[in-house]
Amino acid sequence: MTTTPGTLVLAGTPIGDVSDAPPRLAEELAGADVVAAEDTRRLRRLTQALGVTPKGRVLSYFEGNETARTPELVAELLGGARVLLVTDAGMPSVSDPGYRLVAAAVEQDIRVTAVPGPSAVLTALALSGLPVDRFCFEGFLPRKAGERLSRLREVADERRTLVYFEAPHRLDDTLAAMAEVFGADRRAAVCRELTKTYEEVRRGGLGELAAWAAEGVRGEITVVVEGAPEKAAGELDAAELVRRVRVREEAGERRKEAIAAVAADAGLPKREVFDAVVAAKNAAGRTAV
Repeated sequence: MTTTPGTLVLAGTPIGDVSDAPPRLAEELAGADVVAAEDTRRLRRLTQALGVTPKGRVLSYFEGNETARTPELVAELLGGARVLLVTDAGMPSVSDPGYRLVAAAVEQDIRVTAVPGPSAVLTALALSGLPVDRFCFEGFLPRKAGERLSRLREVADERRTLVYFEAPHRLDDTLAAMAEVFGADRRAAVCRELTKTYEEVRRGGLGELAAWAAEGVRGEITVVVEGAPEKAAGELDAAELVRRVRVREEAGERRKEAIAAVAADAGLPKREVFDAVVAAKNAAGRTAV
């Protein structure tokens, strides 16, 4: 007899106010065969607040054991179990555990569905006062200063609104780095403790926000940054074209593809960007000699 595979359910949990929990969350918590939680202690507090007692087995599933536990959960799913995945706050897989399990389930043709819930990314975007028609989520920046600056330079010309998560003790350094790369006047919003008692949204230029954060900030942080202003083709000198190509190459693109992309973005012939790159290479060679 062949067993029909079960279902993996990704459930969004409150990012602050427990009353934001969707009604289906309580149903899934009560009925799942297995509940995989980022922090079982937080799960216990959540179920108590919702008045729910999970009937299924409760397992921890966090960054430290995600790789090892994924095969175990896939085996449960292949055996027909309904597995519910929850993280500490928000949607699983979005800067939280979950991606490995989803990828493994998809590979095995296991059904994956979701219980939509609160999202710090979308909430911060809505409150920021910045354009929200196009945006990209960048997650957490690297902890090391050099790597952080390098990552920011990769998106220095990104015209979409940018969204980041950050730890409170690193916020001042991150905002200062953003001011250095994006410009001190680039508009941004720091969203702190969203949906909680001490919710705060601080808006201003990156330089101003960096000075404010230097005094110390506490709580869960989401940073929203305005996209780069569009430059006219005439404003881009050869050095800027070369810099843009270099950024793309450092991100893994081949030079030919990088040149084509930069030319398309700038509205210039590919030959013009190619010539700028060759001239810069030749100049660097003469300098080295």
